[in-house]
Amino acid sequence: MVLKTGAGVLADRRRLPTAVRAVLGYYADTGVFDAGSLSLKSEIDERTESMVDDVTDRIEDALEDEFGRPVEFSYDTKLILPAQLTLGYIYRNARQQAPGDPVIDAIADGVPTVDETALEKGPAQDLAPREMVVRAEQMTRLSIEALIDGDMRDAINDDEFEDFEVDFDVSEADRRRVAEVAQSALQSHLDGLLEDMPPVVENAYQWAVDYSEAHQDRDDYFRELMTAAEDGDADALTDIREAYKFAEYDEEPATLTETEKELPYSKTQYARVGVLYDGMLDLYRLAGLDIDDEFAKAIVLAIIGAQVWLDDVDDYEDDRAEGQLTPVTAEYLLAPDDEAAYRRVVDVTEQYLDLAKSYATAADSPLTGVAVEYIYRSGDPDVLPGKPE
Repeated sequence: MVLKTGAGVLADRRRLPTAVRAVLGYYADTGVFDAGSLSLKSEIDERTESMVDDVTDRIEDALEDEFGRPVEFSYDTKLILPAQLTLGYIYRNARQQAPGDPVIDAIADGVPTVDETALEKGPAQDLAPREMVVRAEQMTRLSIEALIDGDMRDAINDDEFEDFEVDFDVSEADRRRVAEVAQSALQSHLDGLLEDMPPVVENAYQWAVDYSEAHQDRDDYFRELMTAAEDGDADALTDIREAYKFAEYDEEPATLTETEKELPYSKTQYARVGVLYDGMLDLYRLAGLDIDDEFAKAIVLAIIGAQVWLDDVDDYEDDRAEGQLTPVTAEYLLAPDDEAAYRRVVDVTEQYLDLAKSYATAADSPLTGVAVEYIYRSGDPDVLPGKPE
């Protein structure tokens, strides 16, 4: 108890690196101390950075063809974290089963073998640790490419091109051109990979994309609700509460329990971001890898919490000015005052991240638990109005 209390005190010291504070905070909260999570995170970061570099090289080749000159390209996205955590989860499981280290220097590429009945019946066979690693690395490559492709599509649909960076001056029109060429290059390569795999893989991927896009198609409706609510329309506030904060599922996710489905914003945020990672985990399952249900819940809940706590909190002023309905802007419309809204945003976030942490612990994935703690300690709610004195 004394050690956990001391760890909690140290975790609150902002002078320490956030990664260290996350390890200490996770231990203080759960009693699980895993210093190896830091070295595993470093290893996963390095290996997935190499995978992202391969994606970037493919885009740079397409941009060189388009602009007739060598191009250095970068794209800022945080969306690959769940793929990194899943790779770390499988590395840990494989190492626990192997007499030696099944993770070698060369990162596997190519198309993974697919178990077409895995989603209904579970993995059909016990894979050797080395084969687990190979398939996990292959599917992580595919997942990273799919996640970046999806993020680029969303950015293009929203006319947001600032994250598409090149090493030469471009006009606004040319920046759109950069974005469209980059996304097209990824989509073309991704389509080729999916064609080499059984249709069940593309079906699982497309299901998640379609589910998410159905939510995006309601963006104009949510913007209209927000505008009306800003103008004092009481019916619009009721609709925000019923159709956005406590909306009912049309197609219920098997991953979440009734408890999670009843969380504030569960349906809209699952459709906005959670379903993409649900679909991603199904791809790993189709590769014959045993993905624990608790781990899946931890990933989906963590990414919803991160979306609110990191992106929506940081973007509050812009979203409010532009009429973008998010859980954060919704609370500042629904709450009686700014202080109440501030408290509700913190409470909503903590509900998601606390559950994610508990599921990570149940799944014996301290790396994921520490990552959830890292998300929480990386947030800056002080940018919101109404902070209690």
